Formats: sequence, structure tokens, C-alpha cells
Amino acid sequence: MRTAVVILNWNTRDYLARFLPPLLDSLRGRDAGVVVADSASTDGSRELLAERFPEVRTILLERNFGFTGGYNHAFGQLLGEPGGPEFLVLLNSDIEVSDGWLDPLVEWMDTHPGCAACGPKLHALVRDGEDFRRTDRFEYAGAAGGCIDRYGFPFCRGRVLSRTEEDHGQYDKPADVLWVTGACLLVRARCWKELGGLDGRFFAHMEEIDWCWRAQLAGWRVTVVPQSCVWHLGGGTLAPSSPVKLRLNFRNNLLLLENNLPETIGAGRARRRIAVRKILDCCAAVVYLLSGKRAYARAVRDAHREYRQLRLQTPERPTHAPGSAPAGIRDLRVLLQAALRKEKIFSYLRRYEDHH
Repeated sequence: MRTAVVILNWNTRDYLARFLPPLLDSLRGRDAGVVVADSASTDGSRELLAERFPEVRTILLERNFGFTGGYNHAFGQLLGEPGGPEFLVLLNSDIEVSDGWLDPLVEWMDTHPGCAACGPKLHALVRDGEDFRRTDRFEYAGAAGGCIDRYGFPFCRGRVLSRTEEDHGQYDKPADVLWVTGACLLVRARCWKELGGLDGRFFAHMEEIDWCWRAQLAGWRVTVVPQSCVWHLGGGTLAPSSPVKLRLNFRNNLLLLENNLPETIGAGRARRRIAVRKILDCCAAVVYLLSGKRAYARAVRDAHREYRQLRLQTPERPTHAPGSAPAGIRDLRVLLQAALRKEKIFSYLRRYEDHH
């Protein structure tokens, strides 16, 4: 198969039962197939796949290696086989697709050989009784393509902090961005191998931002292709309010900057930016503590401790001299602007994007 759509599953049996059938229907007649890499699930996921979806290839992992390790293992196996796929799709198990969602992505990659990865617009899927309902509101995880501000805080076209925007066609032109969400991300296999896959230190969260940023530093493009749209439920593995998720986000945000900021703006400026970011994180921890959210304050503390340990394990990679900034890096303070402008933040960011 030319395109392998790979779902990394860990104890999401019900999502597989609900969202695999429309995914399989959407790929009929196309040179594409579904692979489920199961991270030692104990909820009956493996039995479900064997009984109800025997046509789906399953890669059985011996334990939960996280998002990074799971995809690195699965993609490594697929690409190590004769006639491996040309394109690989990372797809969450809680994504609902419609017929034809894959075609614009593959067509974009075929006509833009310098593109390392692309992805669709991401709309929110919400629970409606015992089923789910599609909406026209952008979904938190990726919306219409991701950016990052001067201090490394990620945000999206259509999502800033927890605030999301209705989609009324304002992002309907393909655009180069810093990152596309790993909830639904199509990558060129050649580029995946060139970059060495995901950084295993991340385990989960922000690993796709790191990969997309590294791809651009290596001279590739990353694009959101809004002619494709999928619907994401979100929060299937870790709830948004989880201290574990908060710890991973704070820790990995610092790893992300350590990996990529020096090659983007120079080592000296990068050190100063990262120092400011650490101060901002400490301020956040103090606010959590004063608000009675001790678990969140501990999560920030633990994130910084783990970052100091993990930064010593940075893998060897080719380096590039600082050049033009990758797409989607914004020289603004998005947290401050969001606090000042509230709902008007989206129109402000669109004006900023048009101007720059």
C-alpha cells in the first residue's frame, strides 16, 4: 500500500469499535490501508480487532511506549519491510473521518515534493447522548494549523489557550505552518527516516511540534490543507485537567525549545528566551499554589526537574546554521494578547499573519 494509516491504540476499545468502520469505508478503492499498533491494551482492544476487524493489520507492542515510542516502533517495522509505504498517517483512535478526507492530503504531497508533512483542519466532535455529533467549531488539538509565540507557547489558527473559533471559511487556503497536530498528520516516509522519527524523550505531547520544526530546519515545508477536514473528540487518553498532562506539556515545551530554538534564532538569543520561559513557568506554579491547585504546582516543579535530566540525553542530530525562521513562529506574546483581547484575539492574529 502506498499510504499506511496507523492508529496507535492504548485501551480505547470503544473508540476503535465506533470510528474504525467509517475509516475503513473511506479508504475503499484507494491505495491505502489501516494498521493498528496496540500498546499492550488490557481492555479487550486486541480481541475486538481480531473478531470484528480481521482485515486490519495489527502490530502488537509488548508495552506502552508512549506516543513517541509507539509510533517509532510501528513506523520502523512498516518501513523496514520490502515495498514499504511512501506516506504514513498518524491518526488518533478518537478521530471521525468522512469519505475523501485522505485524497487532498495525498494530492498535496504529490504536487509539493518539498513538503515533509501535511494535515487537515480539525473540527470538534462532541458527545450527543450515546453517540457523537460533528460541529463546525475548531478542535483544541490542532484547529487549522499550529504556531508558536516568542516564548514557545503553542497555539493554533482557530485556537488560543482553551478558546476556540467557529469555522466560517477564514482558513480555507492551504498555508505553511510550524506544526500540524499528531491527531491526524500525514508524513513523507523519506523525511520520517531522514529525521529519525519522533524524539523518544517526549513520550507524549508536543512531539509532533518538535518533529515538524526539525523538518523545517532541514529545509522541508509543513502545510495545513483545509480541503480535508476530520473531527476529533479529544481527551481520550489523558483528561485536559490531568496533572500528568500538565507535567508533560511543561517539560516537553522546554525540550522543544532546547532542540530547535538555537538553530532558529542563534544560541545566545535562544538561551535568553528559554531563561525567560522558565521564569514564566515559575510564575504559573506560584499562581497554581495560591489558587489551591497544589497538584498543578507540583506538576510544574516535576516538569522542570525532568527537563534538566532529559536535556542531558539529547540525541545526536545534524545541525544547521540559523536562517530564515520556519513558518508559524510568531514574535508576539500570545498569552498577554489573549488576556487583553479575549474573543478579538483571533482577528488580531489573522491581521498579524496577513501583515507578516
